Amino acid sequence: MIPVNEPKLNGNELKYVSDCITAGWISSYGDYLERFESGWAEYCGQKYGIGVCNGTAALELAVKVCNFPEGSEIILPSFTIISCAQAVVKNGCVPVLVDCDPKTYCIDVSQIEEKVTDRTVAIMPVHIYGHPCDMDPILKIAKKHNLVVIEDAAEAHGAEYKGKKCGSFGQLSCFSFYANKIITTGEGGMVLTSNKTAAERLRSYRNLCFLKSPRFLHNEMGYNYRLTNMQAAIGLAQIQRIDKIIKDKIDIAKKYSEYLKNFPLKLPIENNDVKNVFWMYGVLLIEGPKTKKYFDGNWISKSPKFHVSWPSYKIINKLEKSGIETRPFFIGIHEQPVFRKMGLFKKESCPITEKIARIGFYIPSGLGIKNTEIKQVVNAFKNLFL
Repeated sequence: MIPVNEPKLNGNELKYVSDCITAGWISSYGDYLERFESGWAEYCGQKYGIGVCNGTAALELAVKVCNFPEGSEIILPSFTIISCAQAVVKNGCVPVLVDCDPKTYCIDVSQIEEKVTDRTVAIMPVHIYGHPCDMDPILKIAKKHNLVVIEDAAEAHGAEYKGKKCGSFGQLSCFSFYANKIITTGEGGMVLTSNKTAAERLRSYRNLCFLKSPRFLHNEMGYNYRLTNMQAAIGLAQIQRIDKIIKDKIDIAKKYSEYLKNFPLKLPIENNDVKNVFWMYGVLLIEGPKTKKYFDGNWISKSPKFHVSWPSYKIINKLEKSGIETRPFFIGIHEQPVFRKMGLFKKESCPITEKIARIGFYIPSGLGIKNTEIKQVVNAFKNLFL
């Protein structure tokens, strides 16, 4: 089986982790943690980095530290992982959804301002699959309405918008370092900010709101969301070679785009003024003579329980039988049963998100993939469309 992603840990990762073990600094304190936090913040163009246990925790703390009033509204895309809306709901706020752009799959900026109300406090743009959001109009709307920008850059390590790194635009910016991310610590995440007060509060919240003295007196409820020194050691080793990592990701995408250009697939794009790092190589199945057998009456169903009839899942199952691991696209936040049970999004419709959830999937593009494996994936597609 060719994995959809395989990390490549061929730098100083083992050396640095061994150093942690030898020195005994294996928990949530140590030199590597400080170096990783400051190194990633500097790379992305922010002043402070606060390492946490995963990207979901980063989002939750970013919303938490803003101390928004109960019932405040945060605008975000429906086409994203559930962690984004979960962070909003867990902090007593209301997620307000926007459909995605059909070309980049990022939030459709033309729909944002119409969603702003007197209860809106923030916008949460999510850079999808390595392609940056169109940040200028987002920042303009945020400034006009005095909104906080909480940037989700979990899938866009090193991506750029008009020469600036993703993660540099938000008052708070969130990253994941899960095993399939461009920079990985196995599990892990980070919140970036240039606000000193916010950084201090984030460090407190991630560590159960301990006081310096007396340590075991707590004025607020915090979380055990710490990142370990050993995880940070792995991340630091990768920061040291991130330019090469990103080049490799882009090269893999270029090969796929060349080999698959004549297939009935919509391939990833790169808009002007951005640098797409192609975190995942996502494609859409195009309906036509060669793909007719993957489409039937059920694929347009509004109910995700019929996902087995969706074209993407049919393709995924066939590729798996050929030894190719894949992943489907996100199912929109507005279609998630867990939120419907809360009374959210019952009349919501995001047609672009609904469509690409049913015809989109991404294929193996991890740093460990070999040229022979890329060609094997391409050959599997040839057999599917014969």
